[in-house]
Amino acid sequence: MLGIELFYALLGVFLLYAAWCNLRQRRYPHAAFWGLVAVLLGTGGLILEQNAAGNALPAQLAGAGVIALGVLATRMRREHLDEAPESARRASAARLGHWLFFPALLIPVITVLVVLFGEKLEWSGYRLFGAGSITLMGLSFAGVVAVIAAIRVTGERPLMAAIEGRRLLDTMGWAAMLPLVLATLGGVFAASGVGELVASMVTAVIPADSRLACVLAYGLGMVAFTMIMGNAFAAFPVMTAGIGLPLLIVDHGANPAVVGAIGMLTGYCGTLLTPMAANFNLVPVALLELDDPNAVIRAQVPTALPLMAANLMLMYWLAFGFPL
Repeated sequence: MLGIELFYALLGVFLLYAAWCNLRQRRYPHAAFWGLVAVLLGTGGLILEQNAAGNALPAQLAGAGVIALGVLATRMRREHLDEAPESARRASAARLGHWLFFPALLIPVITVLVVLFGEKLEWSGYRLFGAGSITLMGLSFAGVVAVIAAIRVTGERPLMAAIEGRRLLDTMGWAAMLPLVLATLGGVFAASGVGELVASMVTAVIPADSRLACVLAYGLGMVAFTMIMGNAFAAFPVMTAGIGLPLLIVDHGANPAVVGAIGMLTGYCGTLLTPMAANFNLVPVALLELDDPNAVIRAQVPTALPLMAANLMLMYWLAFGFPL
């Protein structure tokens, strides 16, 4: 039976490998950073999943570890890491052609299949996937399958997956942890009552009896909070608890599935517009060695604004059954 703890153990092993490589290269802050992340995710069990492994690390130690990560991140610097010569990479790309995309495309396909059918799969009377988030297990399983497929397609030795994975991880640096940390921050904000505070502020400013006003407040609030916090996952629990649930769903009877799905997509428009989404908007600038630090954001503005407007209209029309 495949449990979520198995995938976190695999992730912990990979992070320890990254820490060991950095230690050998005397990149001590990087080594300490990835080693600490490996402890928090691999043995601490997960701040996101409460299971037997998740209770192995006291919450106080996990919190201290997160603070230590913040301190170590200030000491990490981006350096060029050795990779294959450009001529060899071009020759490999020409040889493989469109097969290069096959391992990456496997991830969403397998994830969706596991979400739809994973809970029904059994082997000799035992469920193939254990208890927990079937979506998270599906994504983890798809990632492992994609790595195996990449090794098969490229014909490289299996260790190359770890070598290149570690190179990409260190190229991104601390920004690779932002989605996890910001999503956790959103949960903290929701638990501390920020959602209720937002609701009281919004109802004092907008006409709460207006569907359109509530849709605009929710959608634009998702964009604004995402720009501030850098991730729609962090903004979603705050804005949904403060506006989406009490005003749109409870007061106006909006469809919860539509509000949640389109609201999250609207938040992603904010991701396109903020440097706080460092792993999306700042890391590519560094990788491409662009002179303008906001070049990626500037290129995304023409997409973000029309998409935001379209999402707001779709939310208003679909959440209330096409009102006139």
